[in-house]
Amino acid sequence: MAKAKIGIIGGSGLYKIEGMSDIQELDIKTPFGKPSDAITLGNLEGVRIAFLPRHGKGHYISPTELPAKANIYALKSLGVERIISVATVGSLKEKIEPLDIVIPDQLIDRTFLRQDTFFGGGIVGHIPFAEPFCPVLSKVLYESAQKTGVRVHDGGTCIVMEGPQFSTRAESELYRSWGADTIFMTALPEAKLAREAEICYATIAIVTDYDCWKETVETVSAEMVIANLRRSIETTKKILSHAVTRVPHTRNCLCANALKNAIITSPELIPEQVKKDLALLIGKYIK
Repeated sequence: MAKAKIGIIGGSGLYKIEGMSDIQELDIKTPFGKPSDAITLGNLEGVRIAFLPRHGKGHYISPTELPAKANIYALKSLGVERIISVATVGSLKEKIEPLDIVIPDQLIDRTFLRQDTFFGGGIVGHIPFAEPFCPVLSKVLYESAQKTGVRVHDGGTCIVMEGPQFSTRAESELYRSWGADTIFMTALPEAKLAREAEICYATIAIVTDYDCWKETVETVSAEMVIANLRRSIETTKKILSHAVTRVPHTRNCLCANALKNAIITSPELIPEQVKKDLALLIGKYIK
């Protein structure tokens, strides 16, 4: 099967990347079902990448219903070592304005309906997740965003809410009191699953609105989000084109060996079917 070391997961409005050459579309089946859509392999600025539209082409999959385990597993099966996620977010701070870009470094999980681990069913693993985004890949994205001239914020804490509804004003004010910077619906369980798969993960967060806490501006709506996203999408594509050429060839971050001491189940107790399903992830540690 064709390979790519860099994967890009496109969020709302980003369903393809113009400028890719030598394109090949792959329909991949995994032990966890099918991914959101076919994965497009191609060259971007001379770098082989794998692109997956998170919500499917045409945006028909809700955040809660995303086949995140299949998405991450499928990218892993193609040899992906780094995932760049693109997502739209609401701002929880005055200084972070619509049309800004944030490269977040922390998450607060407010989801409750999602399958967020590859482990279970007879195998237990506890990954380190203090730094949920890869600092090396995040630095590449921040420096690439700076090159475009867009206002970009280095770091920030993101609330990941269940959705698909937007926040109540009380919830928005609560998250602000926690010191959170932005809010969105899709970084989890992606970031957790990517870490379990020993894939570096970082996000380009496109700010589209002020959530609903800022009463002097229009209340957030899907129409507002999409309108501001369309204004930012070309900038995002420039960031991606710059970033893929500046990703280091070797990985010296903790992401690359996240499972080294994480699996605590005795190998002889792990069911054979579980070993088979997870061989792509745990094969170098569990035979």
